[in-house]
Amino acid sequence: MDASEPVQPSLNSSYIPSGLGNHHVSEDEESEDTSPSASLLPKHSSVPLAVRYSPEDSYCLVYIIFFLMGIGSLLPWNFFITAKHYWLYKLSNNTNESGEEEQRSDLSDYFESYLTIASTVPSVLCLVLNYVLVNRLSSHVRILSSLFVILLVFVVTTVLVKVDVSDCRMEFFTGTLVSVAIVSGASNLFSGSVFGMSGHFPMRISQALISGQAMGGTLSAVASIVDLAVAKDVTDSALAYFLTADVFILLCIITYLLLPKLAYSRHYMLAASCSSPAVMSEGGAPAGSSVSVPPLQPILRKTWVLGLSVFYVFFVSIMVFPAISSGIQSVHKDSGSPWTTTYFVPLTSFLLYNVADFCGRQATAWLQLPGPTSRVLPVLVLCRTIMVPLIMFCNYQPRDHIHTVLFTHDIYPVVFNCLLGLTNGYLGTLPMIYGPKVVPRELAEATGVVMSFFLTLGLAVGSAFAVLLVHCI
Repeated sequence: MDASEPVQPSLNSSYIPSGLGNHHVSEDEESEDTSPSASLLPKHSSVPLAVRYSPEDSYCLVYIIFFLMGIGSLLPWNFFITAKHYWLYKLSNNTNESGEEEQRSDLSDYFESYLTIASTVPSVLCLVLNYVLVNRLSSHVRILSSLFVILLVFVVTTVLVKVDVSDCRMEFFTGTLVSVAIVSGASNLFSGSVFGMSGHFPMRISQALISGQAMGGTLSAVASIVDLAVAKDVTDSALAYFLTADVFILLCIITYLLLPKLAYSRHYMLAASCSSPAVMSEGGAPAGSSVSVPPLQPILRKTWVLGLSVFYVFFVSIMVFPAISSGIQSVHKDSGSPWTTTYFVPLTSFLLYNVADFCGRQATAWLQLPGPTSRVLPVLVLCRTIMVPLIMFCNYQPRDHIHTVLFTHDIYPVVFNCLLGLTNGYLGTLPMIYGPKVVPRELAEATGVVMSFFLTLGLAVGSAFAVLLVHCI
């Protein structure tokens, strides 16, 4: 890229980079897919003529594949956190099947908080590694290797369901946290790589990936509820539950291998490969020189507000979900009704949150306001802070320090979890899809990884605060 050439938006970008002005220019997403993409390339582009005209996404197959990969990127973590009854059973002081309520233990009381930390801290490290490897290791290798690691760990987890761990609960606890750390790290390597790759596609593909992530949580919540209703005991339920995850991860591997065989995805992959990853560095390195690590400063200059918005959205969400929200009990729990005992937490905490999260993410396919340079977006993100005290003062149990419960009706956690999920989905998705579209096309994949890093960093910091909140309550 010549130093005097104006900065170009990324391939099929719907927005002009903020450096070119304070207002963005939208294009019809549908015409974007069918119109020649040559108008979005530099005048002296070296891209072959064969890739300058975009084929159609027949039967929306590429959209569906990215949607499935979005499900697969967060499904492992969601399956771990949603299996609350299984973990309580395994880590309780009494794991016999006498039908009595399990005794409390420190492991079971704080397991979800430790689970969150074990899943998010390795994620940050893996996303740093992913950024370093963007130009050194192909996304194909990174995606497939991470999927196979996830599948291996889940197979081991499935086998352990029927193993009696009553005499080695601490070892099982430690092993589970290690498994979560490995799965979470691999999932984020997978997620960051796929999201980076989607930066070369039109915005609708990035939106499909992010909507799929929310659907992963919804499917895990539905699977958990179905298993609770159908299975005879908790181990049978968990066995069917984790087998479902095994099958779906295998499905993700198969569908990803089909992606390069489709004309639509092959077109954008070829266009991306023709865009040189070597761009003008801040130090004045000549264009065309080999850059093993993408330059971070020009990415952050364009996306730091969007990145901080993503960070804070997921920081607030993970503070209360699932560590606190899943501990909110029905105020009528003593009635003995299945609704207030067995199904209250799976429905009000996990299912409602994930359905609302999916709706919020899906809404970005039709409505993209505020824009990438609007000051309203970070203001709305900051307003979500109110969700933390609202959920804290529902009927969370056990309460060892703060005994006040302000919201003493079961409708409150329903409403608050829906609001938490809806705002998380919408306000978390907008900056994620804006990020790769406001930078030069050569930095689109690296920017996708950077945005994923902000997301995961928000989860990591928020998880540490979640542990603090649980101990304070």
